[in-house]
Amino acid sequence: MALPRQGKKPDTALMMEINTTPLIDVMLVLLIMLIITIPMQLHTVELDLPAPTDSPPPPPKEIRIVRIGIGPKDRIQWNGETIDLATLNERLTAAATQPDHPELHVRPDALANYATVVHVMASIKQHGLTKVGLTGQEQFD
Repeated sequence: MALPRQGKKPDTALMMEINTTPLIDVMLVLLIMLIITIPMQLHTVELDLPAPTDSPPPPPKEIRIVRIGIGPKDRIQWNGETIDLATLNERLTAAATQPDHPELHVRPDALANYATVVHVMASIKQHGLTKVGLTGQEQFD
């Protein structure tokens, strides 16, 4: 039985390193081809701006906010005033006839009946009011 010589590896040892040079060369060629084939585009947006005037801009419109609260036991509030469904429909009709619709902030309570919340949201939609938002308990977080 022959002993291996000191300092030399046996010829049957496998090469464990991967030669990454050809892989890097291929990647660079693909990158260059990609850069060449991408067309240069000029991104422009045409704007039709109004001519400047010396008059001051119109004052901002005051946004009217209506807070609709839905509590437990089908309790509905309009800006803090407890109302029933018939009064809610009357007030939604009045809000829909105004030229500037108010913003409606609907805030259902955690213990509110889901059917009541859905009924209120459906009533808002039927009256054609589109500025609607659902608010939650953000101020307590």
